[in-house]
Amino acid sequence: MATEAQGAEAAGNAPGMPQLDFSTFPNQIFWLLVTLVVIYLVLNKVALPRIASVLSERQGTIANDLAAAEELKGKAGEAEEAYKKALADARAEANRIIADAKAEIQKDLDAATEKADAEIAAKSAESEKRIGEIRASAMENVEAVAKDTAIEVVRAVLPAAEDASAVDKAVDQRLKG
Repeated sequence: MATEAQGAEAAGNAPGMPQLDFSTFPNQIFWLLVTLVVIYLVLNKVALPRIASVLSERQGTIANDLAAAEELKGKAGEAEEAYKKALADARAEANRIIADAKAEIQKDLDAATEKADAEIAAKSAESEKRIGEIRASAMENVEAVAKDTAIEVVRAVLPAAEDASAVDKAVDQRLKG
């Protein structure tokens, strides 16, 4: 216990924390001022110029990047206009090609239609000619059958009548009118 008592006695006689001892304030203030002046000089001569150069370099880089971006934006606008013009030209060319193709197809279609109409007209004329021939042949056959039938009917009714020319004339008159 003696050691504990000596430690407590020494702590009671000790002045406490040295930075709070008023007798050392002038010395502490002097070293504080010296330290602040040294820090100020180091900052002013070394750190701040480096920071200023980094900031100015960064500002220059930003300005250059902005100028490059503005230039690229202008080029992009020009490229977009060129693209739009090329697209419009391509559309116009495509429309012209489509119109030419339609005109060519229409021309071919008109020629094919005209050819088909001519073939149909020729076949129709040929068919009408054949129908006319068939009709004429049929009329001749009807006339011959009518004459033969009339002669046979007259012979059957009047077996003594032999005048076939009178029967032919009567059949011709009856068929014509």
